[in-house]
Amino acid sequence: MNEASIGVEYLSVGANRQTAVADWNENGIVAFGADSNVALWQPSSSVPKGVTSLLNGHKETVKAVKFLPRAEGETESYLLTAADDQQLKVWKLGRDGSVSCIQTIHEHTAAINCIATLRDRVQREPRIFATGAADASIKLWSFEAGEARLLQTIRTTPKFFPLCIALSNLNEAGDALVLAAAGTRDIVQVFVADSVSAPKFELQATLSGHEGWLRSLDFIFERSGLQSDLILASASQDKYVRLWRFHQGEELPTAPTNGADPTMGAGAFLPGKSPSNKAHRLRVAGNDFSVTFEALLLGHDDWIYSAKWFSNPDGEKLQLLSTSADNTLAIWEADPSSGIWVTTVRLGEISREKGATTATGSTGGFWTGLWSPDGNSVVCLGRTGSWRRWDYSGNSDQWMPNIGTSGHTKSVTGIAWSKNGDYLLSTSTDQTTRLHARWKTDAGNKSWHEMARPQIHGYDLNCIDSIGSSQFVSGADEKLMRVFAEPKAVAKLLNRLCDIGDSNIDEMPDAANMPVLGLSNKAIEAVDDDQEIQTANPEKDREALDPGSMVRKSVLEIDHPPLEDSLSRHTLWPEVEKLYGHGYEISCLGVSHDGTLIASACRATSINHAVIRIFETDRWTEVKPPLSAHTLTATRLRFSADDRHLLSVGRDRQWVVFERDGDDKASYKLLQANPKGHSRMILDAAWAPASDSIVFATAGRDKQIKVWRKGASDATITCVTTIPGTHPVTAVDFLPRKTEDGKLVLTAGYEEGKISIHLIEAASLKVISSTPLKQELCLAKAVTQLSWRPGTENNELAIAGEDASLRVYSFSTTT
Repeated sequence: MNEASIGVEYLSVGANRQTAVADWNENGIVAFGADSNVALWQPSSSVPKGVTSLLNGHKETVKAVKFLPRAEGETESYLLTAADDQQLKVWKLGRDGSVSCIQTIHEHTAAINCIATLRDRVQREPRIFATGAADASIKLWSFEAGEARLLQTIRTTPKFFPLCIALSNLNEAGDALVLAAAGTRDIVQVFVADSVSAPKFELQATLSGHEGWLRSLDFIFERSGLQSDLILASASQDKYVRLWRFHQGEELPTAPTNGADPTMGAGAFLPGKSPSNKAHRLRVAGNDFSVTFEALLLGHDDWIYSAKWFSNPDGEKLQLLSTSADNTLAIWEADPSSGIWVTTVRLGEISREKGATTATGSTGGFWTGLWSPDGNSVVCLGRTGSWRRWDYSGNSDQWMPNIGTSGHTKSVTGIAWSKNGDYLLSTSTDQTTRLHARWKTDAGNKSWHEMARPQIHGYDLNCIDSIGSSQFVSGADEKLMRVFAEPKAVAKLLNRLCDIGDSNIDEMPDAANMPVLGLSNKAIEAVDDDQEIQTANPEKDREALDPGSMVRKSVLEIDHPPLEDSLSRHTLWPEVEKLYGHGYEISCLGVSHDGTLIASACRATSINHAVIRIFETDRWTEVKPPLSAHTLTATRLRFSADDRHLLSVGRDRQWVVFERDGDDKASYKLLQANPKGHSRMILDAAWAPASDSIVFATAGRDKQIKVWRKGASDATITCVTTIPGTHPVTAVDFLPRKTEDGKLVLTAGYEEGKISIHLIEAASLKVISSTPLKQELCLAKAVTQLSWRPGTENNELAIAGEDASLRVYSFSTTT
């Protein structure tokens, strides 16, 4: 298979929970940090596709992302990203969709938390931007001719770690610059500089009044025109947004009307918190400026993470978007008659009892909010790593929810296709199981989306496999496995949107819910839209259902993929069985192809716990005795295509093949074990497509893939081919059918994130060709699992990564 034949069908990843982690540019692209990747997403695209590209280059969590304002006549865009790895990267985005990293800078000595760019009305060269880091410094940079250059380093005094910074011209003439910086103190520091070409910033004012750390700063000119004042919004963990006015001239700005007077207006509702209106004086480039407190914005009940300005093109109407840990975002405007700042729009989860259950999906609030370039859309990021989106409808004068994008926020530990290949399941250490499928619209468009979140758990999830087309079993950092069955609401949704049918739909439960204090999803009946729900008291009833996440019949009767609100509440699958027997956390499991058996193993340091237990799915009982061979944790269990053989590999460096014992489908006996299969632990294994003899591959930390076969005359299984690698091999899988010319296709994933495709001669098992995937198609961290899609002629490969990404690539059969 050659590189040109690879298509990216689906990229799914959640955003990092950081305030400065995303930006939306004038081309409609949202860039956001996702683990150590940078994801690109176009919310307003005519066909909603979620993430379109993943840029890898950073070594640790990306915390700050910012587009450079485009210079006049420039066709490409430049993106700045910074991370915990202390590096600042400059990316060039071409008009043809190409993206390349053109510069990597390592000047900071600690994690970089924030980036600020200077937005001129007419963008001039050099462009100025700033970075703030946990080394208690702010660095100023110029960007010219495609290169960033360090101009100045500011050490914060008194010492604090900058969490937010903002840059602006002080006046429309553009002959003076202002930098605001804040973070792990309750003050805002104001620096000014008098040269745009080579600015030298000096501290001239310290704004006090907040009573908590600051999370966000943003400047805007109050209106267009040369005499406009500059307004700074500062958002804090003290639950308030403060507005500050920067006014040119020795005279102070005209006093506000009584209604807008900070001491008479909103501040009067805060006993003992009447804000001081002391004027701070600035002098720069021969001009005098004053900074005065303008307004205190009250309305949020918890920490405020971000505050972002939007001004319509004529500059006559200012709007401020704030997002908070209280699970809401608010749009603020000044009342035209009184000048008082009021909330005109409030979106999010207003009616929720905060923190009722993690199943609500947004305890921890909204971490950042962004305006679209035209101001008609807003997006915000919640604790589940999902983006929510609202679009303004002029006809109804309302903000309407629309399709966002979602994904795992931590390492994806397991993936499994349904047995017929209709949909893909994934588990993660973010404690969720997610179902992904291809949405087929009436217009003929096709795009992958998260369609359900069957399991939201209290333990990190480690492994998963499907049982037939409407059940799955998962294992977590607990001693038991849980079996889930598809509810009617999700089955109808998949049927309507993805053409996935299920003949057993009438026998399914309506929906599922999670008790407030429990880990087990309970089957429930959907209620009519007009039915009243009794509020349960979780203190009295441990099995009480959370009324906030009851499913009404109409809630999933939708013509688009479910939004985050529905995903996290209404698409749970009821738990139908628990499987006990292991003494430690579940490490791996596998389900037979006919769905009748589940094999599982747990973490082990002794032969007693390293056994493989087999459960039959008819009565959900364990088949005794367990299979013993390993001495340490088993890392992978795979049934052969005809279920006659079970292959296991482990940390004890050995592989073991068990064979079905006679006619008893559930009974297996040891066929052969190789205690020295690899020189270091074996991390994965896969069966070759059904053939006359036993053929399988094993992957080890010794940087080798070995292909084994049982000879026709000789009963022993021997190594026929060894494929050396440069890094430990963490995942392997065979295409479940031979190519048209009878070749085997083996794909391998490595600890460094690389993926390679090996074409193997079926008869001799010799490697014909090995093709590494291009760097941009590889992962930023280790590949955790690979799985070819069964039951379809389309060669589609699902890839799970330690970098929290889930990917589906398509391969043509050209070789």
